[in-house]
Amino acid sequence: MIPASHAHRVDRLRAAMRAAGAEVFLCDHAEMLHWLTGYTVSETFYRGCILPLEGDPVWVLRAIDEVPCRAATWVPRVVTYPDHADPHVAMAEALAGFGATRIGADFTSFGFTAWTRDRLSQLLPGAQFVDLNAISNTIRNVKDAAEIALIAEAAAIGDGAMAAIAAGIAPGMRARDASAIGAQHYLTQGADDYWVGPISIARQARAAQGHGMGFLHATFTEDRLSEGDILHVELVPRVRFYSARFMRSISLGTPSAEDREVMARMVSLQDAQFAAIRPGEEARAADALLREGMLREGLRDEYPNITGYALGIYAKTPRSSETVISLHPGATWRFEAGQVLHLYTTAKGLALSETVEVTETGCRRLTTTAREILVAGA
Repeated sequence: MIPASHAHRVDRLRAAMRAAGAEVFLCDHAEMLHWLTGYTVSETFYRGCILPLEGDPVWVLRAIDEVPCRAATWVPRVVTYPDHADPHVAMAEALAGFGATRIGADFTSFGFTAWTRDRLSQLLPGAQFVDLNAISNTIRNVKDAAEIALIAEAAAIGDGAMAAIAAGIAPGMRARDASAIGAQHYLTQGADDYWVGPISIARQARAAQGHGMGFLHATFTEDRLSEGDILHVELVPRVRFYSARFMRSISLGTPSAEDREVMARMVSLQDAQFAAIRPGEEARAADALLREGMLREGLRDEYPNITGYALGIYAKTPRSSETVISLHPGATWRFEAGQVLHLYTTAKGLALSETVEVTETGCRRLTTTAREILVAGA
């Protein structure tokens, strides 16, 4: 029996399967597996869950993962194989057991590689694979109350970690020292793990040409913080795989008047973007308020990046962000209540972002740290 927490998810997926003419759906996307079944695992060996239009689904995975799978999932049937076996053979045998000839799959899933498609087609010569394109991402767009509660819990951990980093860093320390402070807060306060997020010294961004975003995704160096430096901090805590994200700039010493003015203008433009977000409005309109404002006011010379993207589950996949649903000049999709987004902007070595929920009446922040340049030790 499907539990109430997942029944509406199964119903939505089955409706999409019927629309595509698929008799079963092969789910092998890490985040989708967690959303659909309550369990996910890395693809050390090929694994997945098969959902039929009627009846019970079945998990197929390596034997070593059976116990944690059964402990976490509502799916009653778990088929396993030893590590020396061919995982695709095990999956093909499970698919054959349903007698389906039209097998739905998400061709954009990292799990559904060309090798997986070709190998399963070889093992199931009478079957046809049907593409439910990008469904693993789009079907999870609107979150239910339980999902939003987990993201809000992650946001609270992030706020606390940001405060701890701001209080604990000082000249002579490195970006990795700030990360260590954040990791300790994550682990003691209930986050899934110690992956803190990108932290770097943003001093070089002031002199950079163009958008000057090199500091955003910089890797650790052994550079030491000096008085007057700006530390860029992006936090990405997860609670039961659900992540909140936000960015702040932390000044070592009193921020300059110029930096304070830049941040104030960034806050004002992003506040206007927030105010434009409500159900039914086009994403590109909210994007334009921030993007065009930043360019018009000379805060950026160019704006090649998106201004926000959907948040939710983050499991073990090659990507670190979900950008299928994102804000950019061509984004014609419309906001819906229950979406959760990471909205961000940067200028002149400073960064600002929030995790927000789209509500029935507008947009509310789930991250609550003051929207200003933070001062180390203050």
